[in-house]
Amino acid sequence: MIVNDPPTLAALTEAFDRYEAALMSNDVTTLDELFWPSRLTLRFGVGENLYGFEAIARYRQLRPGGSPQRRLAHTVITTFGSSFGTANTEFQRVATAAQGAPPLGRQSQTWVCFEQGWRIVAAHVSLLVPD
Repeated sequence: MIVNDPPTLAALTEAFDRYEAALMSNDVTTLDELFWPSRLTLRFGVGENLYGFEAIARYRQLRPGGSPQRRLAHTVITTFGSSFGTANTEFQRVATAAQGAPPLGRQSQTWVCFEQGWRIVAAHVSLLVPD
């Protein structure tokens, strides 16, 4: 098995970047496209556990205004062979004067390359709560 084959890594990185751009612009159509349309897909968020593509899509449709703006750091994308990969990143939401410094967040995604292209099959988002 080849780990981080350059063309495969480039393709997954492009898919990850598409996801992030869609998330920041609340492009729900692209977000839905990038999740595997299966009842087996899951997304664990900061305040929700979503089982199946339909639940994930419904959550996106009902979320007013989309995701808060954020900056990524320490992103690690790794591919295993030509059709499996992971993307993990830390993020910091953009602070407003009223909020103060927002907590650090983490995001993990498991991606599989299907005939239609790279799709997220599992995702997790969490915030680090200061002690």
